[in-house]
Amino acid sequence: MILTLTLNPSLDRTIEIPALVRGEMVRAAATRLDPGGKGVNVARALAAHKLPTCAVIPRGGPEGRQLTELLEEEGIDVCAVPVTGHTRSNVSLVEPDGSVTKINEPGSVLAPDDLERIVKAVLDTSATADWVVASGSLPPGVPDTFYCELGNRLTERGVRFAVDTSGPALTAALGARPALVKPNRDELAEFAGRPMDTLDDVVAAATTMCETGAERVLASLGADGAVLVGGGMGVRYGESPVDRGRSAVGAGDAMLAGYLAGGVTGGDALVEALSWGAAAVRLPGSRMPGPGDVDRASVRSHASVDLTRALDGPRHGMEQTQ
Repeated sequence: MILTLTLNPSLDRTIEIPALVRGEMVRAAATRLDPGGKGVNVARALAAHKLPTCAVIPRGGPEGRQLTELLEEEGIDVCAVPVTGHTRSNVSLVEPDGSVTKINEPGSVLAPDDLERIVKAVLDTSATADWVVASGSLPPGVPDTFYCELGNRLTERGVRFAVDTSGPALTAALGARPALVKPNRDELAEFAGRPMDTLDDVVAAATTMCETGAERVLASLGADGAVLVGGGMGVRYGESPVDRGRSAVGAGDAMLAGYLAGGVTGGDALVEALSWGAAAVRLPGSRMPGPGDVDRASVRSHASVDLTRALDGPRHGMEQTQ
């Protein structure tokens, strides 16, 4: 079982529009409402493939109840921890060319008592977990060291810990020596303090993360694919081209879910990661791919890496942060 923690979940409304015209009324072509948040999306992708998962989320207000109901409708085991605030809502405006304008609420402050209950829920539920995945931004009031402190407690119990976050929270989380870290191109650049213009830049930054504490780093590079560094396997690079993408929202989360699924089921984890991420890009909104959406044959995995290769694709060609 793979346990996910999303401290800042959301209700994600995706609105497809012909064009975004500032200051004008725009008629929607289609709309959908999905459960949101990076860890939530990881759980949704795993559940779509009938893999056992449990999503730990704070639940606040009527929005939190609706989020829980949507997750349960997708067959996900939900551990909802009541909190004093409310669950945020996000809006994505999607244009026909795949451009996404995303408006994210910051989320409510989590009080110390709320955090204590959430940590207890994670530790209690992790007794039967193969992985615990902490994903997404930290809501207001949560210290940057939260993921690190949680990771230390999990690794003490022998539970593999993966983290997907950004900024100071990502840097601090490396102190817990996580089994897996999944940054995107912008998060790597922020960590390294320099742009990621080539594969060499990416490998150097990921290697520094490994030297700082991560066992493995899965760096998602949008349309340029992904790089896997560490774990005694050196450097691996792969890509899965998408001719026509519909939405990059949640694609990085699907990639992380695919990597974990590959490791659990004995498949090629990098191939699973890339094929799941590409499948998510082809789907509307933040819908997560099921088995029928995944095309493993389209993945190109390279035994040798041309480190001089420039990164040409859009920075968020295969994901949007949440």
